[in-house]
Amino acid sequence: MIFLKFEEILELAERFEEKVINFRHDFHAHPELSWEEERTSKIIEQVLRELGFDGVRRGFGGTESGVVGDIAGKKEFPIVALRADIDALPIEEEADVPWKSTNKGVMHACGHDAHAAILLGVAHVLASLRDKLPCKVRLIFQPAEESGVRSGAQQLIDEGVLDGVEAIWGLHVWSPLPAGAIGYRSGPIMASSDIWEAEIKGKGGHSSRPHEAKDPTIAAANIIMSVQTIISRELDPLETAVLSIGRLESGSAPNIIPDKAFIQGSIRTTNSKVRDELPEKIERIAKGIGSALRCEVKTNYIHVYPVTINDPNMIETLKEVASVMFVDKSLVEVPIAMGSEDFSFYQQKVPGVIFFLGIADPGKGTDAEHHNPMFKTNDDVLKKGVALLAALAMEGTKRSDR
Repeated sequence: MIFLKFEEILELAERFEEKVINFRHDFHAHPELSWEEERTSKIIEQVLRELGFDGVRRGFGGTESGVVGDIAGKKEFPIVALRADIDALPIEEEADVPWKSTNKGVMHACGHDAHAAILLGVAHVLASLRDKLPCKVRLIFQPAEESGVRSGAQQLIDEGVLDGVEAIWGLHVWSPLPAGAIGYRSGPIMASSDIWEAEIKGKGGHSSRPHEAKDPTIAAANIIMSVQTIISRELDPLETAVLSIGRLESGSAPNIIPDKAFIQGSIRTTNSKVRDELPEKIERIAKGIGSALRCEVKTNYIHVYPVTINDPNMIETLKEVASVMFVDKSLVEVPIAMGSEDFSFYQQKVPGVIFFLGIADPGKGTDAEHHNPMFKTNDDVLKKGVALLAALAMEGTKRSDR
């Protein structure tokens, strides 16, 4: 009986494949940056309304971006949600494809065009199966996943998109995986991503008389080297974390000792407890070095994205469904990715899982890194994503709670 249900979903995904590909090509040709996804959102809204979705809403965060819509099931509550991000990146596309970006300096270099198209395919499948849905399903087409400190996920949560939701699923196309592979991991799957800053104030002077100055560049150099010891000497070696420097600013001429310097970097970890401890560690080291070198140091720690943590019970459901639906041994347990995802904000509120759909096929050039001007999505795998997300929706809010 379960197999027959999934077989029907697979047939519907096949039927709607061309439509999904066309959506993907259209979105790819017309990419829009975070909080500017107005055209994309209008198309999605129109499709959901045509399919008879309830409570369709477009526009979040004071913009015209983002769409949410429900399809009724046998039960009104609880609700299972499916999420796709829809924003593009400020990258000039170099890949030569017929649907190449028409917006100069903007491209879908992370597969969000595929995510939006796949979820629209799911909308078509669920509309065809509405009489069989065990519970209400909410589709979330989220803007601004790439926006960092102004996360689309957090904004949508603040505006109530998780009201009544018991579980949420997400999919990300993934070029490190072979085409068609389904990458999963229980627990942490992607790292947190935060920004740290250090403003160093010294005393400027002539480069020939350094003893009369308080050189902030020396303090900055020592801070940059010493904060790396947080990873090597203050964390358990079994923990995963990475600290990088992205900006270093100071000075205006080679013979002038400046009066200030500025450091900005990123820091990532896969352990929420470790993340909570990092601001104090950075501040202690930076201020201690500043004091030793006669400079004042002010630090700032900006929390951006939490650790992305998959619900173990939902992972079991994913494995069960995928193993029944696909006989090609698609499932692959993946290592933790040190990239980050604002899907993590949803997981802080309700149990959730994000999984990867492999797109890599070197013969088609779909193995380029994400956020790369040569990034391409593999259209052949889209229907698989549609079928799996639709099947997970049909499972309702069951999470193998044994």
